[in-house]
Amino acid sequence: MTLATPVQHRSKLPDVGTTIFTVIGQLSSQYEAINLSQGAPSFPCDPALVSKVTQAMAQGHNQYAAMTGLPSLKERIAEKIAALYGRHYDVQREIAVTASASEALYSAISALVHPGDEVIYFSPSFDSYAPIVRLQGATPVALNLSVPDFRIDWDQVQAAISPRTRMLILNTPHNPSGQVLSRDDLASLARLLRNTDIVVLSDEVYEHMVFDGQRHHGMATHPELACRSVIVSSFGKTFHVTGWRVGYCVAPAALMDEILKVHQFMMFSADTPMQHAFADYMQDPNTYLHLASFYQAKRDLMVAQLADSPFRLLPTAGSFFMVASYGHLSDEPDSQLVQRLITQHGVATIPMSAFYADGTDNRLIRLSFAKDDATIVAGCQALCRVAL
Repeated sequence: MTLATPVQHRSKLPDVGTTIFTVIGQLSSQYEAINLSQGAPSFPCDPALVSKVTQAMAQGHNQYAAMTGLPSLKERIAEKIAALYGRHYDVQREIAVTASASEALYSAISALVHPGDEVIYFSPSFDSYAPIVRLQGATPVALNLSVPDFRIDWDQVQAAISPRTRMLILNTPHNPSGQVLSRDDLASLARLLRNTDIVVLSDEVYEHMVFDGQRHHGMATHPELACRSVIVSSFGKTFHVTGWRVGYCVAPAALMDEILKVHQFMMFSADTPMQHAFADYMQDPNTYLHLASFYQAKRDLMVAQLADSPFRLLPTAGSFFMVASYGHLSDEPDSQLVQRLITQHGVATIPMSAFYADGTDNRLIRLSFAKDDATIVAGCQALCRVAL
């Protein structure tokens, strides 16, 4: 029985209810489905990392960390970015450790977007972008990526920019499509934003998962874009510890000053023992530099296992997601198919329509290969038995 209240209230997000992700999670649990849906690893993290957290706790690192993050961890972040992308960030003023990448996204949007502003983002997209924008009294402007290649139409972006545009949100490598931005994409973006006050918020949580020998073209690699960008990344995604909820962001000092004003009142600081562990662990760059080959092997395993399935797989250049098409065989709505895959075949996936604010359905589903090999094989075998 729920508790009744006499309080009359007006919702800030009246159209936001239980998401398809929750529905799928509950249905998957009920049917004990093989999990190819959730973007979280099903394999353990390095035991050495857990030991470092335990050691930090035993040494008494259990109280609040510095508001902007542990200095030694921020130094590791600065060293990594300089080595990989050639960009140097001031450890004192331009790097913040946050309580998850999601908190960094919220803090950045809340700090830099004002009522009446417009924020351009690209669909399909991670589902938190638009609601966070709306909570600021601003308007999210969704531009659809082309299907099936999920590329940005820069002419469409130019047409969408208005005097009210304050921010443009990017995600590379991209969830859910697995596509990545190119050097030419960055050049096009820089050209469009030149002589504007538009901030780029770049969600780069899968930065170390770029395949086939390609380079990650993040905002830090481009001088013009770096000086107007807030870049967000995730220790959870990088080190297979999504439940630890620690991320970070980097930005020019003037932008970071505003972000920290929000961060200090939202969380103040991220978990202290985890920060000590990451700082120690990252002294060896191989702890994250191996991820591209590690996840590429899992991608390739999934591709091989689904070779005889009724699904057509779209190329995946990064992240740990793959998109499968079935529209050549069926007009069944993707949300209906996904529920049928769970109840009849015991395998959980995600409908791509869930990543569109307007529910666009291109008869596509998203699969995650951030799983142990046995789960990948079992899930793919179940998908091979599907009749469409």
